[in-house]
Amino acid sequence: MKNLTQSDIQHIIQLHEQGDYKSAIKQAQSFIKHLPNEIFLWNILGACFEKTGDLINAQKSYEQALKINNQIPEIIFNLGAVKFNLNDSQGALDCYDRAIKVRPDFVEVFFNKGILFQQLGNFEEAIVNYQKAIQLQPGFYEALNNMGSVYQQQGRLDEAIDIYRQSLMITKASRTHFNLAGALRNLGQLKLAIQEYENAINLEQDNAEFFTDIGDALWHDGNINEGRKFLLKAIEVDPNHPKANYQLAIFYYDNQLFELAIPHFEKANLYDASSRALYCHYKLKQFSQFEQKLKKVIGTKHTSPLLATLSNHYAVNFNKPDLYNFCPNPLEFVLHERVPELVHNNHKLRFDLLSDIEQAEISDRKQSRLYNGIQSSGNLFQRNEKSFQLLSLALKKMIQKYYEMHQTSPCAFIKLFPKDIQFSSSWYVRMKQGGHLNSHIHEDGWISGAVYLSIPKLRESPDEGAIELSTDGDNYPKQHNNFPKLTILPNEGDVIFFPSSVFHRTIPFNSDEERICIAFDLKPSLKS
Repeated sequence: MKNLTQSDIQHIIQLHEQGDYKSAIKQAQSFIKHLPNEIFLWNILGACFEKTGDLINAQKSYEQALKINNQIPEIIFNLGAVKFNLNDSQGALDCYDRAIKVRPDFVEVFFNKGILFQQLGNFEEAIVNYQKAIQLQPGFYEALNNMGSVYQQQGRLDEAIDIYRQSLMITKASRTHFNLAGALRNLGQLKLAIQEYENAINLEQDNAEFFTDIGDALWHDGNINEGRKFLLKAIEVDPNHPKANYQLAIFYYDNQLFELAIPHFEKANLYDASSRALYCHYKLKQFSQFEQKLKKVIGTKHTSPLLATLSNHYAVNFNKPDLYNFCPNPLEFVLHERVPELVHNNHKLRFDLLSDIEQAEISDRKQSRLYNGIQSSGNLFQRNEKSFQLLSLALKKMIQKYYEMHQTSPCAFIKLFPKDIQFSSSWYVRMKQGGHLNSHIHEDGWISGAVYLSIPKLRESPDEGAIELSTDGDNYPKQHNNFPKLTILPNEGDVIFFPSSVFHRTIPFNSDEERICIAFDLKPSLKS
């Protein structure tokens, strides 16, 4: 057979560029039969296999190319990228390091190393590599954007916001605006976040995720109709988008439109969608469907406070065994104690918290269960104020002691207790006269609780302003009233926490004093 000509090479490259990978592969393979040492053919084969998703053959092709010449950094890099996508992190890292040895200024390698380390949770190494990529290519806004996302993952929100804004000075990228919106929202600056979501949508008008998040943000900012419009737009853009279906279902779920929520939860198949669909069936009193689907959901062997609540309530309600058995007697796991750091040094930390709550620029989050009160948006424990950071550390110590106290318990709630104590959310709740919070659970937590900073002193009845805990609530359909209940009136400086599967509500109070607490959820582990 004739040698490979420039015309042959150009033809195969053209097929690749046109997206006709099947023909390009066929052409390259026909030449390779007679020209097995032609490195171009192995490299273009690898690229085409990669595009078609055949990563195993892509890897084999790049490896064959490197047997011919192992000093071509681009091919070494390509092999590393394929290994990364095959979840061979160490193999990918080895390739990236080999490529850098051959070509020390290979910007894309440092960028990909940053992505690899970020995925592994090695955030410091991720930042080092992103910084190296930016040093080599100062206008590399994608590396800046990824650096911002690392800071955001670490809870360093102010630094993330600064980096995103630096990136936007280089290029007005839709994804950067979107990421900036997420950081601002976590910081509690909901209205600024909405502006950035709008900026992202103006640049990219067919992204279902963008429409989903702005819809959710608008809804929680109290603009329910606009929020619903964007959530529906997300489904219109991509009817099968998991997150879009999930968030629209959550909207219907929260607004008691259970029949509308169920099909979107089932379509989403994301997060705790199956448990929330069960909730909808239960609230609709569709008990036969509930029991049938409960058995299937429990069979998936995941852990969910919401599923625990539903399974326990159904078992008590109909005098049947609890099939889930996540936390059989959850009120036995309630803790009520003083927070030492809040009462030491003449209550200085408590006063600092009250001052920071008063002065911090944090948007309110609309909460349909809260009456005569306001709730903050964002995550207080990710803010920079020293008081919030000190309280976070104090609670982590108490939760660790709590786990050690219960660690011999055989239930899943303790056996699968998160090893890394992180707060998925934390927010303040300020109530005025008549203020109360209706019965609910925290579906996304593991432990939920509240630290009490200000409690009304004047009461017309002993339980005013108390927290009531129970295995029944949220207007679940009941066959009887035989559900346990626990009422606790906290003092200033106290903390009360409990499994997130426990219903809790605030008993209304008549005093004109303010009731202020900081509520929190412990983040479930990735294995939960």
